[in-house]
Amino acid sequence: MPTYDYACKACGHRFEEFQSISADPLKTCPACKKRRLERLIGAGAGVIFKGSGFYETDYRGASYANDAKKDTDAPASGGCSNKCGTDDAPAGCSMPKKTDSQ
Repeated sequence: MPTYDYACKACGHRFEEFQSISADPLKTCPACKKRRLERLIGAGAGVIFKGSGFYETDYRGASYANDAKKDTDAPASGGCSNKCGTDDAPAGCSMPKKTDSQ
């Protein structure tokens, strides 16, 4: 539940009230008892991160580690296991086809 700031237009009394989001704003000032109270618009609470830091890689699952391992196990020659550079290469292969002069 959020904390709301209130100010009385009649007496200037300012205070915070812990209320539900769905609760109606207060109307009567607790100090002067006049119905001149208004809810102030605040910046809200900031998020505080404690610790050495948070990174997007901290929460990656096991499937990411397995895919990364597959990438490091790929051939280092620049080729791939999809028959790139041959007549049997899949559509969209970016490797040029090998010719007899190569």
